[in-house]
Amino acid sequence: MVVHTAGPFQREAECTVLQAAISTKTAYIDVCDDMDYSWRAKAFHEEAKAQGVPAITTAGIYPGVSNVMAAELVNAARSEDGEPERLRFFYYTAGSGGAGPTILATSFLLLGEDVIAYNKGEEIKLKPYSGVLNIDFGKGVRKRDVYLLNLPEVKSAHKFLGVPTVSARFGTAPFFWNWGMEAFANFLPVELLRDKDKVGKLVEQIDPLVRAIDGIVGERVSMRVDLECSNGRNTIGLFSHRKLSV
Repeated sequence: MVVHTAGPFQREAECTVLQAAISTKTAYIDVCDDMDYSWRAKAFHEEAKAQGVPAITTAGIYPGVSNVMAAELVNAARSEDGEPERLRFFYYTAGSGGAGPTILATSFLLLGEDVIAYNKGEEIKLKPYSGVLNIDFGKGVRKRDVYLLNLPEVKSAHKFLGVPTVSARFGTAPFFWNWGMEAFANFLPVELLRDKDKVGKLVEQIDPLVRAIDGIVGERVSMRVDLECSNGRNTIGLFSHRKLSV
């Protein structure tokens, strides 16, 4: 089996590892967190099936575990004659979550992408790191600000779970990292944020400071998935852990 964790997946034009796995009949799984890449990977479905190759994309914690949480909520609602109307993903990770410079590069590259969301079945585009909400993640995390990001579970939840209104938001700590992300989204040229080489150089400069602050804030992670249904029944899925790496 090939476990593909060599991100960032943003701005990648080809699914070379997946294609190599299919051609050598090797089982494949990745932790992709990019909407375009994940849908490019899904285009190999028939080819993988014909070769008898199990292949799973976007199978990290979020997206990944969060998708399973959403599917559980939707299936439970429909078993009780409720029709899902709105699904919202909320994520929080302290600092970089101990995930290293790759997560920094991913975050900056996402700031260069329009946010795809769905409103009553219609695809809409929103500004990255906008639409702040203050969300309660419960014990150990409590209330945190979260911001819109372009994440693949939004499209897959809309297409495969059939929920008409879907969005995803993310926030971090300390609070000034959020301010920095907001400033980058508003003031850095989009061309820079979409250039992997330039983003890589920016990350090299910022990474030592991030590592130092990570040592103070830790790597606590929390995912909250909210589902609203036509029958007025609202449900919440919540997962938290003190260490993202675990």
